[in-house]
Amino acid sequence: MHITNDNWLVTPDGIKRGYIQTEKLRELWFHTGTDCNLGCSFCFEDSKPGDRRIELLTFDEAKQYIDEAVELGVERFSFTGGEPFVNSEFVKILSYALEYRPCLVLTNGTGPIRTHFDKVLNLKNRPHQLKFRISIDHPDEQEHDNGRGKGSFAMAIETLTMLHENGYSVSVARYGRQSEDKKAVEEKFRQVFIKAKLPEETKLIVFYNLFKANKSVDVPHITENCMTTYKDEKSRAQFMCAYSRMIVKKNGQTGVYACTLVDDDNQYNLAKTLKESIDVRVMLGHHRCFSCFSAGTSCSEG
Repeated sequence: MHITNDNWLVTPDGIKRGYIQTEKLRELWFHTGTDCNLGCSFCFEDSKPGDRRIELLTFDEAKQYIDEAVELGVERFSFTGGEPFVNSEFVKILSYALEYRPCLVLTNGTGPIRTHFDKVLNLKNRPHQLKFRISIDHPDEQEHDNGRGKGSFAMAIETLTMLHENGYSVSVARYGRQSEDKKAVEEKFRQVFIKAKLPEETKLIVFYNLFKANKSVDVPHITENCMTTYKDEKSRAQFMCAYSRMIVKKNGQTGVYACTLVDDDNQYNLAKTLKESIDVRVMLGHHRCFSCFSAGTSCSEG
C-alpha cells in the first residue's frame, strides 16, 4: 500500500495538486547507489566516496525488476548513481539487462569505468545496444576541473572518445544556468567534440534548477488547473513519470520510485513491484517536479 501524508494530494492552500497517471511502463531506471569516486560539492544526489544514502544495488535485486519489467513490455533500461562502476556488481547487472533490452549508463567517465573498460568492451557482444552518457559540466576544462578535480575533464573526454571509437553511442550531460547563453555554450561544446574527433552532433542533455537532495526549496505549486491550462495531453505524456520508474534501495529494502530525480521523499516510493506502481497517481509536489513542469527537464533519451 502506498503511504502518503496530508500534502500528497493537496497544496498547503488546500488546492488539488497536479498529477500524472502512468499508462504503460516504457523505461525502467536503476539507482546503483550514491557511492562515487568523486565528491563534487554541487552534486544534486550528494554522492561521494563511501556514501550510503542510497545503498548499493545487488545483482539479485536488480534481476527481479529486470524480469518483471520485461514481462510488462518495458522498452529500455537505464542506470545512474553515484557512479555505477563503483558498484562491484554493476557490470554483471548490466550484462544481464542487455540480454533483454537496450541500456543507457550515466557515468562521470573517470577512474571506475576505465578500470572496467575491458569488461565494457566485452558487452558489445550482448544482443542489445548499449549507450553511455558522461557528465561534463562545462566546455571549459578549468571550470569543469574546478568542480570535479584536476584532470577529470581530460579523462572524461578521452573516455567519450574511446567509447565512440569502439562503436558505442555517447552523449553528454551538463548543468545549465538560467542566465547562460544556451546556444553559445552548446557551440563551445561542439568545438570540444570536433577537437576530440567525436560527432559534432553528440547529444547534450541539460539540467536546470534541480537543487540538492533532501533540500526544501520554495517553488510554485503545480495544481490540477496548471496541468490542464498550461499542459495538454501530449505534453503531459512527456513527463518521465508518465512512462518510467526507478528502483532505489534504502534501509536494506528496494522500492519502485516515481521519478529518476526524486529519491529523497518516501512518498514517491510508490510500491514494491512495478505492476503495483503503475496504478498509483504521481502527484507533482516535489520541487524537482516544478523543474520538469517549467523547463521540461528529462533524464530520458527515449
